Amino acid sequence: MKVVIQRCKHAQVTVDNEVVGKIGAGLMVLVGVTHGDEEKDAKYLADKVAGLRIFEDEDGKMNFSVQDVGGAILSVSQFTLYGDTRKGKRPNFMAAAKPDEANALYEFFNRELSAKGLQVETGVFGAMMDVSLTNWGPVTLIIDSKS
Repeated sequence: MKVVIQRCKHAQVTVDNEVVGKIGAGLMVLVGVTHGDEEKDAKYLADKVAGLRIFEDEDGKMNFSVQDVGGAILSVSQFTLYGDTRKGKRPNFMAAAKPDEANALYEFFNRELSAKGLQVETGVFGAMMDVSLTNWGPVTLIIDSKS
């Protein structure tokens, strides 16, 4: 399982011209699931995302987590995180988990974040989504549960 985390001032996801998820300051999290991922991968990443100290303290040092600052999370499923571009010009998505398996782990990941007291907004799994955000910093990190 893999996540791309972006610290943001605000973010939103729109489906068919309707805003389905919107947050103020917090984290935009793109979530990808691959074959063989399990709930332990989702739990590991939820713990990491919730506790990652990437918000600045009064001295400008990254010492606070999204939990510490009362931030929110916009979580969006993103099978293209497992796109393979090594051959040719068209990505191969064979490493992405099947939709039913991916959705179950994506929802588990979101429930784990919510259980930590975080406000979690989401996109719509499998839908064509428009995602917008203001990346704050910018700060962008990639975490893989297998690394």
